[in-house]
Amino acid sequence: MASMPGTLAFDEYGRPFIIIRDQQNQKRLTGVDALKSHILAGRSIADTLKTSLGPKGLDKMMVSPDGDVTVTNDGATILKLMDVDHEIAKLMVQLSQSQDDEIGDGTTGVVVLAGALLEQAELLLDKGIHPIRIADGFELAAQCAVKHLEKIADSFPVDFTNLEPLIQTAMTTLGSKIVNKCHRQMAEIAVQAVMAVADMEKRDVNFELIKVEGKVGGRLEDTVLVKGVVIDKDFSHPQMPKVLKDVKLAILTCPFEPPKPKTKHKLDVTSVEDYKALRQYEAEKFSEMVQQVKDAGATLAICQWGFDDEANHLLLQRQLPAVRWVGGPEIELIAIATGGRIVPRFEELSADKLGHAGLVRELQFGTTKDRMLVIEECKNSRAVTIFIRGGNKMIIEEAKRSIHDAVCVVRNLVQDNRVVYGGGAAEIACAIATSQEADKISSLEQYAFRAFSDALESVPLALAENSGLSPIHTLTEVKARQVKERNPALGIDCMLKGTSDMKEQHVIESLHSKKQQFVLATQLVKMILKIDDIRSPSDGMSM
Repeated sequence: MASMPGTLAFDEYGRPFIIIRDQQNQKRLTGVDALKSHILAGRSIADTLKTSLGPKGLDKMMVSPDGDVTVTNDGATILKLMDVDHEIAKLMVQLSQSQDDEIGDGTTGVVVLAGALLEQAELLLDKGIHPIRIADGFELAAQCAVKHLEKIADSFPVDFTNLEPLIQTAMTTLGSKIVNKCHRQMAEIAVQAVMAVADMEKRDVNFELIKVEGKVGGRLEDTVLVKGVVIDKDFSHPQMPKVLKDVKLAILTCPFEPPKPKTKHKLDVTSVEDYKALRQYEAEKFSEMVQQVKDAGATLAICQWGFDDEANHLLLQRQLPAVRWVGGPEIELIAIATGGRIVPRFEELSADKLGHAGLVRELQFGTTKDRMLVIEECKNSRAVTIFIRGGNKMIIEEAKRSIHDAVCVVRNLVQDNRVVYGGGAAEIACAIATSQEADKISSLEQYAFRAFSDALESVPLALAENSGLSPIHTLTEVKARQVKERNPALGIDCMLKGTSDMKEQHVIESLHSKKQQFVLATQLVKMILKIDDIRSPSDGMSM
């Protein structure tokens, strides 16, 4: 029995059963060793991202196994593309991803904070404090920090007449991105896009109505917001008109082709007459389909499927411009924007199912043969497209990610219009508050409170370091001024503008985003501190 793998136990009838299979082949870490291993993995991920924090943060170049190159400083994107083996490191990746899904911004900051908390937890473990007490202390400290954030938050009314506070917040988000050379323009585009589709009664924003398209060529400054839909297609025939006004669109998901005979048997065309009859039948069918679209009053056909040259020529003859091979998501967006109905069969097409657009035009780019269609002045003007230009594909992809972050931040402000000040100001204020709270606690948790306070300071320290300042000197000076002047808007002057007051510099962050960073980072660290046993096969152990 002793040679059998696993730990044996016996049931009430004396029958043996295995509790843990391959026990002797498992490599196992338990207790403090396991915790130290987790902390090391989490910190190494945070240290990788730390240099990307803030407006002077550095970019990372990620090369996929296929040789695709991505250059970015967006925390969620970096972690998503990293090849991570360790299980705890994978949790850090998920932490950044959940911040991206929920908020859209602060994906680097949340990982840096989690890494700092793990570093502090290690010091407390070395003092002999039990991991559960550390985890509980961190949770209480996070609640204290979130309450303090509520106290120091400012709010502003979100209205269409004064978009400046929203633009300033979007500019803070874009400050660390590749698009910061046309900083203001991108922020304005993000704000206008959100305000165009925002439902102010429900205080919500439907992201489905904001489409982001990119086209290589031109400069980043050529990026525009189109009040309508941009599709990467052109008219099916080069002789069709390039500009259409007051357009009625037939949105079709049925192909311009004769119905196929539904039979399993072969149809042999054995004579010229049969072939001519078949040609005649096809021509009649094409003609009938085009006539049905014309009879409904359509002046443009948007088709999900392709059609052959014969049908294309007939459409040109009948003066019915058409676009073919338009993808499913684009078809849906066109239907939403123009107020049209998607028609699956020609027989169902009628005047009330047509969409309306004031202008449909074809865009041409320089000397290239690239063309795109713009559908503007739509019936439902709430659908918008951000059309990004850039020198190469890499810049456009990074600009798309940057715009996404800015749009998410503006969406958060529509939902909750309270803000805190950036540049590490909010973190320093909360660090001071939690440190003062620690002095009032008589239990062991006071150590965790002070550790949480030290961890919060890691964010302004990283900002100062990335900006080429002396981290400790800068932080100490700002912290002392915050206590003395009782001004929670004092932060790190990353852009060297001569003032540490982030209110003057207009460096604003969403309160919702900052609260979520504190909560998510603390939850993850608490979970990691409760794992005290790792088992994995000894040959495939990735520690």
